[in-house]
Amino acid sequence: MNAGLPRAASTARTRWRGKWALVTGASAGIGRELARQLAAGGANLVLTARRGDRLAQLALELTANYKIQVETYPADLVRPETPRELFRFTQHKQLPIEVLVNNAGFGKYGEFFRVDSQRLLEMVQVNVAAVVSLTHLYLPAMAERRSGYVLIVSSAAAYQAVPYISTYAATKAFELIFAEGVAEEMRAYGVNVCCLCPGSTETEFHQVAGQPPRTSRRRETAEKVARVGLEALAAGRPSVISGRHNWISVEMQRLVPRRLVTRVAARMFAPKPQPETR
Repeated sequence: MNAGLPRAASTARTRWRGKWALVTGASAGIGRELARQLAAGGANLVLTARRGDRLAQLALELTANYKIQVETYPADLVRPETPRELFRFTQHKQLPIEVLVNNAGFGKYGEFFRVDSQRLLEMVQVNVAAVVSLTHLYLPAMAERRSGYVLIVSSAAAYQAVPYISTYAATKAFELIFAEGVAEEMRAYGVNVCCLCPGSTETEFHQVAGQPPRTSRRRETAEKVARVGLEALAAGRPSVISGRHNWISVEMQRLVPRRLVTRVAARMFAPKPQPETR
């Protein structure tokens, strides 16, 4: 069972003391909490996200509270060039990245054929292409020094088709399979790769995606989700589901036909009919 891990916070929080960690999507939600918990353990940080003002504010908070070093790099991972530009930034600053946190991502709610196709392709770029690119850029140095950690933030949606967020669920399924495969490859090099799969979380995600509140019950806190992810990463797990309820839901899906699981999800996520106007 991987619904959560024993409280090994002291080990996970101090494992990366004095090391450099790069967190994407660090301006809000799970990314911000991951940055805070890494900082609390003494890790130095490179923070990147679209909103530079939020990054600057978070950097001031973390340097004041934890006396660590923080670099910020405002950027949008929708641009295919961003991962390599970010990599060059850390190289120029001579910052050996020991922990790579691929957290940036977003979703879009609605009937697939009605959603703007450009937005869907941007989602694939951020949730899939940027994750592959950043992981490929930073793994060689980790393999060479036989030390490193990669956390990929996916979703419990990775385990099934989810109508009305179909593209998002598919990108998260990619992240899960990608992370578990690369995790096995990198074991021989002493590098840990872990996929964190949270369920509904108290973040801005649902608002940005335009997803109705009724589709996201039993939300966990971003602080709890971040803690579960870092503990799993430190423990060498290839994947972890945050929350006992989420873990049980995923396990139950294995016992019923996939088509039935998809139909149940469709009933949960289907837009409510709009009343006719006269």
